[in-house]
Amino acid sequence: MIARLFKFHGGVAPEGHKDESAGTPIRRAPLPSRLVVPLRQSPRTTARCCVEVGQKVLKGQRIGEAEGGFGTAVHAPTSGTVVDFAPYPMAHPSGLPTRCVVIEPDGEERWIERTPFDIDAAGRDAALAWLRDCGVVGLGGAAFPSHVKLGSSGGVDTLILNGAECEPWITCDDRLMRERAAEVLAGARILFRLIGARELLIGIEDNKPEAIAAMRAAARDAGDEASILPVPALYPMGGEKQLIRALTGIEIPYGRFGAEYGVQCFNVGTAHAAWRAIVHGEPLVDRIVTLTGNVAHAGNWEVLIGTPIDELLALAGPAADTDRWLMGGPMMGFALPRLDVPVIKACNCIIAASPTLMPPPPPEQPCIRCGECARACPAELQPFELYWFSRARNFDKARDYHLFDCIECGCCAYVCPSHIPLVDYYRFAKSEIVARERDRNAADQARERFEFRNFRQDREKEEKAARFAAKAAETRARAAGEATAETPAAGAPAAASPGDAADKKKALIAAALARAQAQKAAAAAHDTEDPAP
Repeated sequence: MIARLFKFHGGVAPEGHKDESAGTPIRRAPLPSRLVVPLRQSPRTTARCCVEVGQKVLKGQRIGEAEGGFGTAVHAPTSGTVVDFAPYPMAHPSGLPTRCVVIEPDGEERWIERTPFDIDAAGRDAALAWLRDCGVVGLGGAAFPSHVKLGSSGGVDTLILNGAECEPWITCDDRLMRERAAEVLAGARILFRLIGARELLIGIEDNKPEAIAAMRAAARDAGDEASILPVPALYPMGGEKQLIRALTGIEIPYGRFGAEYGVQCFNVGTAHAAWRAIVHGEPLVDRIVTLTGNVAHAGNWEVLIGTPIDELLALAGPAADTDRWLMGGPMMGFALPRLDVPVIKACNCIIAASPTLMPPPPPEQPCIRCGECARACPAELQPFELYWFSRARNFDKARDYHLFDCIECGCCAYVCPSHIPLVDYYRFAKSEIVARERDRNAADQARERFEFRNFRQDREKEEKAARFAAKAAETRARAAGEATAETPAAGAPAAASPGDAADKKKALIAAALARAQAQKAAAAAHDTEDPAP
């Protein structure tokens, strides 16, 4: 049990809007007309398709094989028929397509044969492979493969379960902890055992009293010694590094990971998915999604992965003046460019926005250097300096001011009195720096290839010249030896005349021509008795 909580720098306290969707139990979304399951569930890797068009599949059947160290398997969310395998648009700001398996449900929801996984008999490595093949990833929004985070078995003393859910409007983790606290806690213990930790901390924001009470009751009933700790409702408390700082006092610098400092963090939804995979042998084929905002029936639905969002939105009853839809929270989410995109594992919330509920931002004004953004920044940066350098395209100075330490939480833009979209400038600067580094690396590689080509050609010329020189030296040495051998000794007969040497040369040529004519005649007479057809 930790003695006290710690603080992190900055943060903001926007209006929560939690009550709109947290008051009703989780409901099961109906089967859609079709499921579009992306094989690319995260930016890190794409699964390899292992089904064919026209093939019948069962619920939970693997349709995508994990590839690479960061790969996870993809499964059929329901039973049905594979009707297409082609690029479809993704739920991403770019709207770019990715390879998807389209399944037409048969309505029977027939599962594959599910077998619980015995960790005691199989061992840790087999358990990590099982989680990878069950497609278990982080459900807090990043979709990072869980078997990779669990791979660092040594040196992790503290496991943190993240139930903060600091973004406004989102309540899927809140309802999960209220209704399935025992399963979440059991999944946390599975992760705790696999990673080899010695302390389990569960951080929940203090604006979720029902979830805190449910988790404490589940721990008491199970005799679990996990510490359920209320943390201040301050955005971005749900950030991994901020929650680690608040619970342990450990500050994780940019580019480093919590496992290097003896602590690892998982979302409560990830713990629940791990429990289902180990105890019931069920792969991750659905997740809880909050539908809220400018709707008549806000709430949380258990939605199959691959459900088209336009079919899902009808469950919430959007108002007529809804003008856009946000995926994720209002602080770090993005507006969906189109609604025919599927639900993915990273989709935790969809918010209906309207001019009345979320009015468009006022026009951008000049920066007045008030310093409010610096006071709100949880990464302890100087956002106004980063803004000036990014706007002036002085990317070297922006990097010097630790641009890549920015977590893009939006606290600076939230408090800016000039209504400057600061995060947009930072994303632009980051993308430009990455693009320039990529171009520079490509140019360096091209230069290295060109220099190596020149070096190889020079080396070949030198080796060829050395071979010629050696051959010439050998020829001169042999000629000198022959001349020495042909020199007559005292009293020896005189050497043959030039006419005799010419006669010998003509005789050798005549003999060679005779041999060639004999070989030609033998080749022409071949197979004359029984010629091939």
